[in-house]
Amino acid sequence: MTDIIAEVVHGRKIGRALGFPTANMSLEGYKDIERGVYRSSVVIDGTHYRAMSNVGIRPSVGGKELLLETHVIDFSGDLYGRRLVVRLIEKIRDEKRFSSITDLKEQLAKDYHYIRTM
Repeated sequence: MTDIIAEVVHGRKIGRALGFPTANMSLEGYKDIERGVYRSSVVIDGTHYRAMSNVGIRPSVGGKELLLETHVIDFSGDLYGRRLVVRLIEKIRDEKRFSSITDLKEQLAKDYHYIRTM
């Protein structure tokens, strides 16, 4: 398990458009973390939440900067500017470039279902 402590910054809002809004965080100081999609957790205001996190550059949507994107399951609210501790619990797959946004959305739904049932 790896904990990442970082401030939530504004992103391109692509996760929201895909149905999985994310808290985006810089990985400055965390360059050795293996890229991929993780089952993760986040504590917000004393409540533990399951989460789905991606460590990578987001090649399917033209990303270039290494980021941590975390979709917090069953949470709705504004996290911009907040410092979060994201615990990466289990890597579930490598980051990859999908041939279409539809393929990406289908894989995200599978990842979400797996994490939600854990």
